[in-house]
Amino acid sequence: MKNPEKILSRGNEALAQAAIDAGCRFYAAYPITPQNEIPEYMARCMPRAGGVFLQAESELAAINMVYGAAATGVRAMTTSSSPGISLMQEAISYMAGAELPAVIANVQRGGPGLGNISGSQADYFQAVKGGGHGDYRLLVYAPYSVQEIRDLTMRAFDKADEYRNPVMILADGILGQMMEPVSMTPYARPDLPPKKWALTGCEGRQPNVIKSLYMGDGELEMRNALLQEKYRRMAANEAMSDSYLTEDAGIVIVAFGIAARIARSAVDALRAEGLKAGLFRPVTLFPFPGKELSALSGEAGKKFLVFELNAGQMVEDVRLSVGGKAPVLFHGRPGGAIVSPEELTEKIKELFS
Repeated sequence: MKNPEKILSRGNEALAQAAIDAGCRFYAAYPITPQNEIPEYMARCMPRAGGVFLQAESELAAINMVYGAAATGVRAMTTSSSPGISLMQEAISYMAGAELPAVIANVQRGGPGLGNISGSQADYFQAVKGGGHGDYRLLVYAPYSVQEIRDLTMRAFDKADEYRNPVMILADGILGQMMEPVSMTPYARPDLPPKKWALTGCEGRQPNVIKSLYMGDGELEMRNALLQEKYRRMAANEAMSDSYLTEDAGIVIVAFGIAARIARSAVDALRAEGLKAGLFRPVTLFPFPGKELSALSGEAGKKFLVFELNAGQMVEDVRLSVGGKAPVLFHGRPGGAIVSPEELTEKIKELFS
């Protein structure tokens, strides 16, 4: 088999094409920077693929349109950026409660409030801890390259169907706007159970009911027990991470998304100076790869520096995973500020001294 074709692609456009290749046939969204290339691309290309593109009148409308499309069994997606995702939280909770599969991409910008349009990682809590109401979870992927945006978007649709659950791609404005060569890996759909639950018309069978309202005595508790069991299966089977030069590292940087790209450059610069630094990168934020990180923290003499483009969010999950076995420090810049590899390198040198 020949190597897949490579093209130069912007992150946002790679995400959009990956969704189409994975069989997404319904997309609704409302414009917001820095993700606008996604709806622009979908407006052009979804009709050609036999799908439906809708520019909704608001983020509230967009996510509820996705709820309706997902209920029919169609692969559906919406995208937005931080304040737009905030507006979607109620419906995302409804979808989790109703067990509806869909993909939601957040190309993060600075906050809180309207903030600015620079790339940020300040929506970690919102994505990972459940930004809406109720004890629900999303499977959350954090790509760190345009290639990973493509690959993880296709995976997200499969996992949404497998678990009957919304899945989030947590990207950021830098990844969305940057251009890189992308290998157009072909999509290979895995064997998945038929969607017997979907609202496709009930002639000849009992009608399906999709809902998140359970008013009977003990009914909601039973429902939540089923959901929590599903989340435990996710935690057991879906955690993904990547390690770079961590085996002999005295200091391990823990970073996700674009921050991990910056951190990897800092690790290379430090190694060139003879300082043993490494990088641990969570690819899934829920489930968090705590077991892998805990195994690293058991090695004597290691320190951990959590690096995020926010005021400190993932650092809490790192501390829980390390469990006091090693020092866990934090370096970050909130408000859409970008940290250079040189700044991070100097910070880490202080820890070696």
